[in-house]
Amino acid sequence: MENPVQGGGRSPLRVFASQPYLLLVLAPTFWGGNMVSSKLAVGQVDPYLFLLFRWIGAVVLLVPFALPHVKRDWAKIMGGIWWLGFYGAVGFAGFNMLLYAGAHHTAGVNISIEQAVIPVIVLIGNFLVFRIRAKPLQILGVIATVTGVIWVATHGEPMRLLSLNMNIGDAMVLLACLIYAVYSLTLRYRPNIHWLSFMFVTSVAAFLASVAFLVAFGGGMTTFVAGVPAITPIGWGCIGYVMFFPSILAQIFYAAGVEKAGPNRASVFINLIPIVGTVLSVLILGESLAPFHLIAATLVVIGIGLSEYTVLAQRQP
Repeated sequence: MENPVQGGGRSPLRVFASQPYLLLVLAPTFWGGNMVSSKLAVGQVDPYLFLLFRWIGAVVLLVPFALPHVKRDWAKIMGGIWWLGFYGAVGFAGFNMLLYAGAHHTAGVNISIEQAVIPVIVLIGNFLVFRIRAKPLQILGVIATVTGVIWVATHGEPMRLLSLNMNIGDAMVLLACLIYAVYSLTLRYRPNIHWLSFMFVTSVAAFLASVAFLVAFGGGMTTFVAGVPAITPIGWGCIGYVMFFPSILAQIFYAAGVEKAGPNRASVFINLIPIVGTVLSVLILGESLAPFHLIAATLVVIGIGLSEYTVLAQRQP
């Protein structure tokens, strides 16, 4: 696959690829769409099959582009195969399995807002494990974001936590966020390989984990044989979306945006995911925003703003 930010000429594709901030907005938009698809897929496709077909499709689509890089990186891949397997099985398959299962029990808006807790967990994990200290404004941002997530997870009744009375779907999403935060924290150990090699190997690991989840928890071949014919056109549409847009296209756009804008500026755009997911849940799913959603969203935006202001201020030349 040609690097989307290299080459000459001014074809429409190259002009598009030369706009890093457009690419960095589209990437979290596609990832936010994953949340909406998880909700649209409810009743249209079994969640275990949804996950399985997502990664089957991603692997097949990546084969012709990634294999040359995989061959060149093979020694490094084998040297870090356990980490790569962990990233795919836990960070990709495990995270999305909980997300897709949780979508059967909670609203798309909830799923979107609750994912704002991921960078908070990463910040806390960096301090506890790697002793990376947070600035005062970042700490205030953490408090605001966590308060917002608790507010939405308890539907505006935080005292529910005292009795552990929380919607099972919200609990699944928060567990998924914890898993993804662990994945993010361990990325410092990823092998130094081409990003297409990384995508391909981790997608294969996610596919294998999806098979294991289907066998262990989803009914195995019985679900596969009975579930595939039952997938509706909407279900196939959701599968097509998640196998291409969040799994591949978003990764390509984000990699291109990082290359043009730099990782520091690019990382800020990740915070668009819960915001985009919330907007899409309202526009596409027709969900309504309850007062507790608005309060939670305000707290989350304030928290993100405080955290990112501190980070950007530190990075100014």
